Amino acid sequence: MSGRQSAGILLYRKGSGGLEVLLGHMGGPFWARRDAGGWTLPKGEYDPGEEAEAAARREFREELGLPVPSGELTALGSIRQSGGKVVTAWALQADLDPALVVPGTFSMEWPRGSGRFQDFPELDRVAWFGIDQAREKILASQQPFLDRLAELVPRPPR
Repeated sequence: MSGRQSAGILLYRKGSGGLEVLLGHMGGPFWARRDAGGWTLPKGEYDPGEEAEAAARREFREELGLPVPSGELTALGSIRQSGGKVVTAWALQADLDPALVVPGTFSMEWPRGSGRFQDFPELDRVAWFGIDQAREKILASQQPFLDRLAELVPRPPR
């Protein structure tokens, strides 16, 4: 596989209103005013020598500052984002309190060309969303992960 690759874990739970997923709003100045399409599953890049699942677990810890909850990971496959990055994801049924999240940070020159570097949180907010609302929030290229998850988790009878 050539090019940049990323791996992540999509937590889900069955709430009173149905299936819910945990998403993080991307931090930094580019995403500050963007809500719809500004959310992602916790994920990050990894090198070709690293196993994708190991990278997904590492990135979950780095991005959320919490251990990966126990449970069995279910493969959701891979997607190619508009920039060409390939993202591989797993689903994990677990609960997690967003208030406990201590996001990792990244450093970038800001304002661009200023020569000053600032630290920003990888994810500036983390929240649970019902699957329909999550489709509006998540990056468009990651929507197939929600569709695949919805196919795997049976809906309760109405």
